[in-house]
Amino acid sequence: MTPQPPGNRDKDAGRWSDLGRPPLNATALRRALVRPGALWTALDVVPATGSTNTDLAERAAGGAAEGAILVAEEQSAGRGRLDRTWSAPPRSGLFFSVYLTPRVPVERWGWLPLLAGVATATALSRTAGVDTALKWPNDLLVAVDGAERKAGGILAERAADGVVVGIGLNVTLTADELPVPGAGSLALAGARTTDRDPLLRAVLRSLDHWYGEWQTTNGDPAASRLQEAYAAGCATLGRTVRAELPGGTEIVGEAVAIDGDGRLVLATADGVQQPVGAGDIIHLRPAGGDAPEYPK
Repeated sequence: MTPQPPGNRDKDAGRWSDLGRPPLNATALRRALVRPGALWTALDVVPATGSTNTDLAERAAGGAAEGAILVAEEQSAGRGRLDRTWSAPPRSGLFFSVYLTPRVPVERWGWLPLLAGVATATALSRTAGVDTALKWPNDLLVAVDGAERKAGGILAERAADGVVVGIGLNVTLTADELPVPGAGSLALAGARTTDRDPLLRAVLRSLDHWYGEWQTTNGDPAASRLQEAYAAGCATLGRTVRAELPGGTEIVGEAVAIDGDGRLVLATADGVQQPVGAGDIIHLRPAGGDAPEYPK
């Protein structure tokens, strides 16, 4: 049998149609992650869906417990912030959502997407050997041929009594499969492994760790060291950026800090330090022509 090139397989040809992109092993993943007393309580892998966030939110409304994980081998209607679309060939990445019901003050729940970013970036750095940076508020960046490229994104949405956090990550996409020129993948960044099973286990274990630390400190981003870790890995800090706001207004300034509410603090030319929240902006772009363009 001759395997088809990645991205060109016949969807009806069965599980062995693309040996270069093998299916996830749901049984092994459950055995490794779903244990008594652990955060993760259920794990399902589906061949395809529109959006794991939408599907898991429906399960949460139907009574799913905290720690439920839904993974899709293919996602046809994945969403990013402001309903921007996210798509990739089957089995070329990790597309999954988790359901969390934080027992911390609700005003601190806004840290969850940043927490997921820290957890994912640290796991990928250890497991794949890829230096992964964070673009505030919800993008994962890798270096491809010396340029920053978006390889993943995070979307947190309220659902039932908690939050569904969705993560999409390009793993084996080739250059000609990238949806836009500013995109990237772990493979293009020179990852030492693109085996999705250990990558998914590493990300979920890291998420368990950071979520536990954050909850232990009642959601305090400073005491849990989450704020410090995010700032250390945030590629946005130290750059002059333009925050485009609804209504055509904008704020230009140097990104100098992440505040206690997870907002980006911009130091403007008139000496004002202006915090902007993720829900307040439409785009965050470099302000000068000499700065590297952020992937969309």
